[in-house]
Amino acid sequence: MRDIRLLDQIFIPGSLIGPFAQANPGLGGVCTFVGEVRSGDDVEALELTHYEPLTLPGMHELADQAFGRFSLMGLLMVHRVGVMRPGEPIVCVSAAAAHRRGAIDAVDFVMDHLKSAAWFWKRERRSDGWHWIEPRAQDHTDLARWD
Repeated sequence: MRDIRLLDQIFIPGSLIGPFAQANPGLGGVCTFVGEVRSGDDVEALELTHYEPLTLPGMHELADQAFGRFSLMGLLMVHRVGVMRPGEPIVCVSAAAAHRRGAIDAVDFVMDHLKSAAWFWKRERRSDGWHWIEPRAQDHTDLARWD
């Protein structure tokens, strides 16, 4: 099963994960990562913009890479765009595999790519205005380990 979505509305990760697991009968393990807008650091909101002609096709290409690299039965990749508030989910990636390692590694691989090499521009609104957010050095290091 493959479920790749780009959403401009809030979603509830738990409502996606159960049906995803059930759609992959015989799986040995499911690994899921949910990223949320951080509270703290005076963050009032996070805005993700994207280049629409590349974003969803790029997410599908990333899914193709994950399926080609890991022994997956299924992959769920849901990503938000637009303005989000602290505590709201930004991304949900879930992988199903016959064995846990494939599921764990696939989620890690997808998240490293989404965090550092994706089609999203991020900015945070704080009390003093909007600030662009760039990937950290650690994000690039995390991505490089997959080469």
